[in-house]
Amino acid sequence: MSTALLWFRRDLRLRDNPALLAAAQDGDVVPVFVFDDRLWGPSGGPRRRFLLDCLTALDAALGGALVLRSGDPARVLPALVSEVGATSVHVSADAGPYGRQRDAAVERALGDVPLVRTGSPYAVTPGRVTKADGTPFRVYSPFARAWREHGWRAPAASPGNVRWATGVPSDDQPAAPDLGGVALPPAGEAAARAAWERFRDERLLGYADGRNLPGTQGTSRLSAYLKYGCIHPRTLLADLAAAEQTESVRRYTDELAWRDFYADVLWHRPESAREYLKPELQAMGYDSGPHADELVAAWKAGRTGFPIVDAGMRQLLGEAYVHNRVRMIVASFLVKDLHQEWTLGARHFMAHLVDGDLASNNHGWQWVAGTGTDASPYYRVFNPVTQGKKFDPDGAYVKRWVPELRDVDPRFVHEPWTAPGGVPAGYPEPIVDHAHERRVALDRYARVRAG
Repeated sequence: MSTALLWFRRDLRLRDNPALLAAAQDGDVVPVFVFDDRLWGPSGGPRRRFLLDCLTALDAALGGALVLRSGDPARVLPALVSEVGATSVHVSADAGPYGRQRDAAVERALGDVPLVRTGSPYAVTPGRVTKADGTPFRVYSPFARAWREHGWRAPAASPGNVRWATGVPSDDQPAAPDLGGVALPPAGEAAARAAWERFRDERLLGYADGRNLPGTQGTSRLSAYLKYGCIHPRTLLADLAAAEQTESVRRYTDELAWRDFYADVLWHRPESAREYLKPELQAMGYDSGPHADELVAAWKAGRTGFPIVDAGMRQLLGEAYVHNRVRMIVASFLVKDLHQEWTLGARHFMAHLVDGDLASNNHGWQWVAGTGTDASPYYRVFNPVTQGKKFDPDGAYVKRWVPELRDVDPRFVHEPWTAPGGVPAGYPEPIVDHAHERRVALDRYARVRAG
């Protein structure tokens, strides 16, 4: 029998895995994960720890057969091919800028041994959905319509009785980072499926309303599992298609479309991970110097004096996650109240998020900053007080993450400086005047628009 390598990357699961099915058809399968320093090095502690935990779960599901190697994949994989006598290497296609370059280098290094790409981490592989003239979409809504019309494959069949090769030695895995008290979700495919089934059966019905309320359990919290492929969006979409077609089902499907949209943007415009999609806004004036640095430090620590902002930034530090509505609020505050570039916030989030995904995170920041595709206009400035009152009306979210405010009457929790006793001891006064900073941001925007 021949032997195939199955190179796991962002597909850390056994079910609904087309690359696994393709590898199994080639004979015995050697499952391998490569710790690539180009990816491992820049990853923050939460992503490193969650990845290691996912690999532990995957290895258990494989009966201990997972091979771990470290180094440049273009060197490691050809060596492993020679070591085990493999005749093919199977992967799920990578759509990211570095992943595409890396895979091309691996393909060249493998020579006559094929690198077989089957499937991708997305419902629709990036680059497949285009306008009628073949050009990419730059606005979400028409993309989402075309995405739905294009459709996606059904979940892949069960792999059945795969012949996993055993006895192939592994390198030592990197040390797990000490995260202190950061609470990560349980890792791995079984945990992902359990999380999805709980949401589907218990909370999907109320998703249309609950998704914007950070003080409730209104979302699925599947982003980290989707990031590492512990579950595939096809699996979710199949269940959604079988459900009653309510507004909540449509809204959740929309979120999966957003994920594919941002991946598609990055596919066509790989530079957009770090460069402005609207380059004219690079002329915007941003603040610098010691005082600006102090304000940014207060934002990072959740000490701005604006409760909904502080709750979000403390959730980031406590759970390596931020509720999506709150991500927009804290991003707007950094860019338009503190007058900082979106790139600073994007880097900070990628360092701390367990679900840090380059396409979704960085294009989400560009959306808020008004510099990206389908952008929220720059002149839309989130008011942290009114946003808090609207989406956390009883202060449940704020009180969970900002204990200094737990005894404040809910009527005042989003503007504690107006409470009869003033701001509680230990909590800061607002570090900026939002109304003033909004005018500053809009004035700077007007000057850029005027040329």
